[in-house]
Amino acid sequence: MVLPLDEAVRTLIRDGDTVALEGFTHLIPVAAGHEIIRQGLRDLTLVRMTPDIVYDQLIGAGCARKLVFSWGGNPGVGSLHRFRDAVTHGWPVPLEVEEHSHAGMANRYVAGASGLPFAILRGYSGTDLVGNNPNISTVTCPFTGQEVAAVPAVNPDVTVIHAQRADHDGNVQLWGITGIQKEAALAAERVLVTVEEVVDTLEPVPGQVLLPGRVVDAVSVVPGGAAPSYAHGYYERDNSAYKAWDKIGRDREAFTSWLDDLTGSTPGARPERSGATTPDPAGSTS
Repeated sequence: MVLPLDEAVRTLIRDGDTVALEGFTHLIPVAAGHEIIRQGLRDLTLVRMTPDIVYDQLIGAGCARKLVFSWGGNPGVGSLHRFRDAVTHGWPVPLEVEEHSHAGMANRYVAGASGLPFAILRGYSGTDLVGNNPNISTVTCPFTGQEVAAVPAVNPDVTVIHAQRADHDGNVQLWGITGIQKEAALAAERVLVTVEEVVDTLEPVPGQVLLPGRVVDAVSVVPGGAAPSYAHGYYERDNSAYKAWDKIGRDREAFTSWLDDLTGSTPGARPERSGATTPDPAGSTS
């Protein structure tokens, strides 16, 4: 259950997977995203309600084939320039995009977590998304005749989240602004959680979300694993890092230098990935 991050990523995530790295404002699994880059994973469908700089980095590193999202940007700073370069110029590889509203994405996760094939909502009316996204449709209510929007459930192959704590049985505790992490985890086939620490007992915290160990395949202890976002009760947001990323992300040469510092490779390179295994389809509970 408790694995080093490199081993957990190697075990749980494979080329071509649909991967959700969820976190809203804080508890963003940045360290896990960097490990995905280091391991040279390719052809991923990346899912997230609000992709920020770690998704910009994954896209720039050539990990992504497709992005499914509802908003993207460097929060408080500006655009995601590696994302823009991939869409407009196909660098380092072309990127397919599927855009939804926040409500649409949230409802897709809820449907996936609930074992339902699709979700319905009143959103999308009057937007350009309806005619440009084949995964937005309409259904007629059998009781009132009202027409409502319908979106398919999202069931990632792997959901990755960051949390404050886990215990030795793999039960996970997070609190603060929790976003859609619980639903994203329950919707996924496999779940990796990075945490600030593993403790003997999960002491109750106001507003907490608990994930039982039975739905978590691996826990990796990664102190600071959400930086430069913040982990409520552990460290603050590093605003300077978001500002610095704008300059790095704007320029291919600057980005390539950053990537080389992270991995010792360039966007066209693929590190050797040894020891990959197929998870037990029944999941791990020990």
